[in-house]
Amino acid sequence: MAVRPVDHLLTMGGADHPALAGKAGAMSYAELDRAVGRLATWLAKQAFPAGARVASWVAKGRLAVLMPLAAPRAGLVHVPVNPLLKHAQVAHILADSGALLLIATQSRLAAFGAGDVPEGCAVLPEAEVIAAMEAYEPLPPSDADPASLAAILYTSGSTGKPKGVMLSHANLWLGAVSVADYLRLTPQDRVLAVLPFSFDYGQNQLFSTWAAGGTVVPLDYLTARDVVKAVEREEITTLAGVPPLWVQLVETDWPEATAARMRRITNSGGALTTALVHKLRALFPNADIYPMYGLTEAFRSTYLPPELVASHPESMGRAIPHAEILICRPDGSIADDGEPGELVHCGPLVAMGYWNDPVRTAERFRPAPPSSSYDGRAVWSGDTVRREADGLLYFVGRADAMIKSAGNRISPTEIEEVAQGVAGVAEAVAIGVPDNRLGQAVLLLVRIDKGGDAEAIEASLRHHLKVELPNFMMPREIHRVEAFPRNPNGKIDRVRLAADHGNETRR
Repeated sequence: MAVRPVDHLLTMGGADHPALAGKAGAMSYAELDRAVGRLATWLAKQAFPAGARVASWVAKGRLAVLMPLAAPRAGLVHVPVNPLLKHAQVAHILADSGALLLIATQSRLAAFGAGDVPEGCAVLPEAEVIAAMEAYEPLPPSDADPASLAAILYTSGSTGKPKGVMLSHANLWLGAVSVADYLRLTPQDRVLAVLPFSFDYGQNQLFSTWAAGGTVVPLDYLTARDVVKAVEREEITTLAGVPPLWVQLVETDWPEATAARMRRITNSGGALTTALVHKLRALFPNADIYPMYGLTEAFRSTYLPPELVASHPESMGRAIPHAEILICRPDGSIADDGEPGELVHCGPLVAMGYWNDPVRTAERFRPAPPSSSYDGRAVWSGDTVRREADGLLYFVGRADAMIKSAGNRISPTEIEEVAQGVAGVAEAVAIGVPDNRLGQAVLLLVRIDKGGDAEAIEASLRHHLKVELPNFMMPREIHRVEAFPRNPNGKIDRVRLAADHGNETRR
C-alpha cells in the first residue's frame, strides 16, 4: 500500500464526521485538520531549523491531540513527554533530545527549577500557544519523505535513564493502518484513549482510530471508576489498556448495559493471565479481546485473534500486518517448533534506532537474519519466545528478567501465571533475590482481592504452587502487598520492586 506522511491521517475520515470528542473538545475531521494546520503554521513561524525537536508536556487537552501531527507537518520532530514524569526526568529528555521548545501546562512549568531547562530551549505555557495559533491560516498537509524522522518517543526508563526511540512518518503511518485493519475498526467506533500519548500504544490509539475514520475520546483518569463513567457517558465501543488497568476495571462495578456496549478491548504492555481473560470475557460479554505484544523499537509485533482467545489464552498470537516475526537461535538460525529462541522483528515497522545513542542502537538494531524476507536492520528484542506447530507464539521471558537459581534459568512469567490462577490472587510478581547457596532465590509478591480471606488465599496459593511448579521454581518466600508501584505508562514497576525487596540476602 502507499505510505504517506503521518499528518495525512486526517484525510481518512469523513470531513463532517466526529474525529474527537470529550473534554478535549468536539471536532470533526475537517475542523481537526484545520486546527493541526494552524498549530503547524505557528510552529513554522518560530523559524526553527528543519528537523528541530519540539517537546510537549501536557495533559490530554487540545494541544496533546494536535502536536503529534502538527509538528511533523511543520517539518519538525515531536517529543511527547509523559505528564507523570518528574522534573529531573523531563530535564534529561529535553537535554538528550536537544529540544528547542517545550510547551507545558503552567502547573508543570512551575515545578521546573532554573537549571532544569537546557540552554537554548524556549519554554511556553500551553494556553499561550493555543491562543496564538488561532491567528494563523492553516498549513496544508505536508509532502515529507515518509522515511524521515517524525517523532522521538522516550521509554519509561525501567533500565536506566529514558532513551529516545526514533520513529519515521512511515513507522507511524503503517502502525496506524495495521492496527486499524486487524482490530477491524470502523467509522462508527468510539475509542476511549486512557493511555499516555507519550507511550507508543497510547499515541497509536489516536492514529489507528483516525486511520479508520472513527472517533477518539481522550481521558485523563484518577480511578477505575472514572473510566467506567466515561465509557457510559461517551458510548465507548473500544478500550485499550495494560494489565494493571484491567485488574482494576474487573474489580469495579459496571452497569450491565454499559459493559454490554463494549465491542473491543485490547491489551499490551504485559501478558494477560488466563484468569484475567476469563474475568474480562465475563464482564464484557459482547467484546472481542485482543491480546497484543509490542516493542517501542518496532511498535507492535503480534496479536492474538479474538476467536483464539478462549482456546489459547496464553498465546501472543501471530505477526500483525506489515511485521515479520522470527524466533531465532543465537547464531540467527530459525528455532524449531517448541524450541525457545529470541523474538526478532523485521520489516517496515522497525524504528530508526535510539536518538543520539549509536552504541545501544547497535546492540538492539542488528542486521536481519538471513532467513528474513526483508533487508536491513531488525529489532532483536531480548525476549525469549517459542513457536508451536500451529504457528502461534508463546512468551517465555526476558533475558534480563530471568531468575538464575542453582544453575536454572527461571521465567518469572511462568510463576506469576500459576500464582494468578489461584482464586483470590489479584496480581503477582516474581523476582530474584540474592541467596548465598542458590545464587538467587524466588520471592513472590502478591496482592489479594479486596475482601478476600488473606490467610486462606495464601494457604491455597502455597498448595497450588507446590502442585504446579517444579521444586527449583518454588518461591522461597511469599509476601503480601497492598498495591504494586506503577511506572508512568501504568505497568508494574519491576525495577522498583527489585530495589525495594531484593537487597536482603537469603540464607
